[in-house]
Amino acid sequence: MIKLKKAVNNNRLLVLVILVYSVLSVLSPDKAARALKGSLYYVKEMLMIMPVILVLTSLITAWVPRKTIENSFGSGAGVKGSILSFLLGSFSAGPIYAAFPVCKTLLEKGAGISNIVIILSTWAVIKVPMLINEAKFLSFKFMIIRWILTTVSIFIMGFIMSRLIKREDIPMEHSDEDPQSRGLTVKSACCMGCRLCTRIAPDNFAMESKKAVVLVPVGNEAQQMRVLEAMEKCPAKAIGLNFKE
Repeated sequence: MIKLKKAVNNNRLLVLVILVYSVLSVLSPDKAARALKGSLYYVKEMLMIMPVILVLTSLITAWVPRKTIENSFGSGAGVKGSILSFLLGSFSAGPIYAAFPVCKTLLEKGAGISNIVIILSTWAVIKVPMLINEAKFLSFKFMIIRWILTTVSIFIMGFIMSRLIKREDIPMEHSDEDPQSRGLTVKSACCMGCRLCTRIAPDNFAMESKKAVVLVPVGNEAQQMRVLEAMEKCPAKAIGLNFKE
């Protein structure tokens, strides 16, 4: 009974949807059938798109260095970062909900709030395929004027959002490692189990269930040098070290 209550509490939205469908099926079976058909269409679409997006986010997490993301999309990237974000959103494919996990991953790798807003906004309303169809159905003049006004609004919105929303306001994934590790972490989802870190820095890393884990925090300069070497050579870039206390 306790497990059932916990499951219901953790999936309140799903339970609410099921209840609504149940009531609707009793009161109006035809509307319930049409609604269910529409829901199944979107579920099918998500099942086709989301696996690809999840693979993409995993590749970004594992293979793209944080410094690269910070230089390209970080708060200090300036005009270059805004332009790259605009282009990324404009030439993207897929529905807007596919952008959320990608943007979350970019945020965790050091992207700035304003650039994330630009990516999301361009992805949603001025993608190139959308503009082509807009020009076809509503005229080229309509499309280009809306594109200009929307683009200006997007950059203004990105600037305002960066002032109102801080990185601390957004939930980030935290490592499962012991908080006493003083910033030394291993992302188990990215770890390939190559054991390289345990050979380079055996005092700080160990293997557990074929994944590297933090054994003890960095205790001295010699350990720090070995950990930094392990970070550099880690093929999956799964090791993190935060020097801030």
